[in-house]
Amino acid sequence: MRIVVVEDNVSVAKGIRYYLQDEGHAVDVLHDGGAAQSFLKDDDGDIVVIDINLPEVDGLTVLRQMRARGDARPVLLLTARSETTDKVKGLDAGADDYLSKPFEMDEFGARIRALSRRVGDKPVKVTKIGDLEFDQTARMVKSADGTLDIPRREIALFERLLMAEGRIVSKQLLLDSLYGTGADVDEPVVEVYVSRLRKRLQPFRVQIIVKRGLGYLMQATP
Repeated sequence: MRIVVVEDNVSVAKGIRYYLQDEGHAVDVLHDGGAAQSFLKDDDGDIVVIDINLPEVDGLTVLRQMRARGDARPVLLLTARSETTDKVKGLDAGADDYLSKPFEMDEFGARIRALSRRVGDKPVKVTKIGDLEFDQTARMVKSADGTLDIPRREIALFERLLMAEGRIVSKQLLLDSLYGTGADVDEPVVEVYVSRLRKRLQPFRVQIIVKRGLGYLMQATP
């Protein structure tokens, strides 16, 4: 899954990022409420983790704005506060779960897994390209012969290119889709995944085109 983490404590955010990446998720990390407000308006991640005590704009305000615009993604609130009234405020603002600091990563992971089951309950949305269908809910690529065995990072790459609807996507945006915003990974790794995915898609009338200095686009072939 793609998980957005909004946490101003750099060491805590780093620990969460490493834990989630070890579990196989892509992670976007932001450190203040203002950046989160802007990012979450256009982001298509699956789960959002928000610390209440954020600089610029507090976490509850970020959460309320998400719900006000109809963003129903599962949200896990983090805070150093443990009083019942604070928990009630968070849940009333639209949080799906609440975790007080300090916490054990095993408990954090269990909360994320519980929220991920809600993600799996979303209505199925299918998009077609060439001889393939992409189930956006289950994140599976299917042909007439069944589901293709594609590694998860290549699935993330395929999804990002597909959602661009034939427009060019930069290497940096693809890198963010693969590893999350701010990940310590170099852009050339994108070329490796593009090459692997291109070979998988060729038999199904789908091609990935390189635009030198700009990025990549995906389209169906005749």
